[in-house]
This record gives sequence, structure tokens and C-alpha cells, in this order.
Amino acid sequence: MKNGGTAEEAAFTTVKSADRVLVVLELLAGREPMRLMDIADELEMPRSSTSNLLRTMARRRFVEYDEGDKRYRIGSRMRELARASEREGDLVSLAQPLMDRLVEQTGETVQLAQLEAMEVVYLAISESPHPMKLVSEVGKRLFAHGTGVGKTLLAQLDLADAEQRLRSVELPRFTPATIIDVDDLLDGLREIGERGYGTDDEEYVLGCRCIAMPVHGPRGDTIAAMSVSIPTPRYDDEVGERALEALRSATAELSRQLGWVETASGAAVGAVGTSGAGEPA
Repeated sequence: MKNGGTAEEAAFTTVKSADRVLVVLELLAGREPMRLMDIADELEMPRSSTSNLLRTMARRRFVEYDEGDKRYRIGSRMRELARASEREGDLVSLAQPLMDRLVEQTGETVQLAQLEAMEVVYLAISESPHPMKLVSEVGKRLFAHGTGVGKTLLAQLDLADAEQRLRSVELPRFTPATIIDVDDLLDGLREIGERGYGTDDEEYVLGCRCIAMPVHGPRGDTIAAMSVSIPTPRYDDEVGERALEALRSATAELSRQLGWVETASGAAVGAVGTSGAGEPA
């Protein structure tokens, strides 16, 4: 069969009603609550048909209808399914106790993030008890090139991949310390790959410094990064070194719990410039 397709694939036909349900869920998940007419316009369906579809979904609690503002939003059943999909070994559930312990050890805010294209997405946060601290929130997205976790995650990519991502967007400057030259950033990523951790020296927010290290999954791939954020007035070399050692212990423990076995060299798996073939080591 041409293009390597199978008979099963050739016989596949999209079920329109099921497809429309999925489109509705995607719409509501990515936007503010929507009115019936707006959903109908997006689906290019008559309002009567759209209304019947939404009523069916609401009856099964996949969407909710607010009588006050006459808008639909994601329903409780979707949240239940999302929770059901979480395994006991879920990254965040394993990381949170280690992050809380790291806050006790350092007194500073600890964050866990993953890389999506040129953004970091924060998955979990454990806040510092100090009044002066970094304030963030789960789900927040930031440009990777200006953050310690972002540069640490970029440093785990193949060099060509990292460069392509950096050149794919205009890199904004957040503070006078933000590095926006791609060649300088790539040099910094190589250094992060060699030493095993990244830093943010007031590159995203003035008055805040950050140390970050990668978290490895069972196949050795980098699946996240964890960071300690320290206000500049509380930071000195000794504080930074203590935070780095505590962070090193926490990320190593989390990686072990996720099934990663450290190599004999102890090198960061997949760091930029460590694999001559351009593949994760």
C-alpha cells in the first residue's frame, strides 16, 4: 500500500459527532467560558445542533453551563478523568515532598518546570517562608532563555535543536542582564551541560537569582528541571553553594525515584555538547 499505510488506516473514517465533542473540549480548555453562539460559530454548526451536543455533554458532566452568564466551561467529569490519569509515580507527586524539604534546607522558593518549545511551564512550587521571596504560580509560562530552569532544560537538548528554538522567536530582554544574543546563549548552554547546572543572575527579574538542575526520567532523558530562587540581598557565594548541594541531592533523589540510573561518570545525560553524534548520551 502506498505511503506505508495499513488497510485499517485506509478504512478509517472520522466519526463527526465524536470529533465535535473533542473540538468543544479543546475550545473550552484553551479559552475563557464560551457562549453557545460562539461555540456554534467555531464548529460551523447550526445553533440547534450545537445546543443538543452541549446539553448531552452537560448531562454527562463533561461541560458545565452557568445560568448566570449563559456560558459553557469544562465540567467536573473532565477534572475527574484528569486526576484518574495521574499515576502514583507521577512527577509532581514525587517531587513535591522533595521540594518542601529543599525549602526547609534553603529557606528559599523551589520550583519544578518543563520545557515546551521556547517556554518553561511551571508544574509545582514550594514557597519560601520569608516575606521577601519569588512569587510565582503553577501553570505560569516564561521565556526559557531568561530563566535558570529554562536554560538548564535547553542545555539538555541536541545543540542543533537548541539553536533552532532560540532562533525561531525574537528573544525579549527582561532586565539589563538578560542574554538575547543566540551565540552567547549557546556558549552558556554548553557551559551548563559541562557543569550540570544552570543559573539566572537577575536575568528575568531584578533582585532575584536562581540555580537550577535537570531531572532525569527512567530512559535517561531530561523530563524537567528544579530550581531554587534566592533574592539577591540574601545571596552570596556560600549561600549559593549550599543551595546547589541541596538541589543536587533533591534532583538526584527525584531522578532515582523516577527510575533513572546514574552513569558511572555522573555526567548529565543528553547535555549539549556531550554527545559527539548529536544524540542524547
